[in-house]
Amino acid sequence: MTTFKPGSRELADRLQPPDAKLVICFCAAWCDTCKEYEPRLDALSSRHPDISVVWVDIEDHPDLLGDEDVENFPTILIQHGDTVRFLGTVLPHIAHLDRLIEAMESPGKPQATALPAVRGLLCAMAQAH
Repeated sequence: MTTFKPGSRELADRLQPPDAKLVICFCAAWCDTCKEYEPRLDALSSRHPDISVVWVDIEDHPDLLGDEDVENFPTILIQHGDTVRFLGTVLPHIAHLDRLIEAMESPGKPQATALPAVRGLLCAMAQAH
């Protein structure tokens, strides 16, 4: 498994079930930290084949952020169905994200955000291609 990019038909198919699990890494192509983090994220996605892991360059896809601001990289969104379980900056250590993903599996209170309906937007992007 590898990370997906917005517009992928396979990603849209994987996000159709209402309980689909999604992890988005919001980064930027110019960010050195992001460049180092991306291959680690690819490796992490293979350890969690039931979760769709998406790499989003915020300059290419600002619509996926809505009114949210990215203050630092990497900024991570963890979502189960339409429920946001986590949105925030993490240290660029992949083990931290791995622990967050594992925590997503246990029930918890959803996080309120100003994000648009990201899952639906990703599916629509694939249909537009």
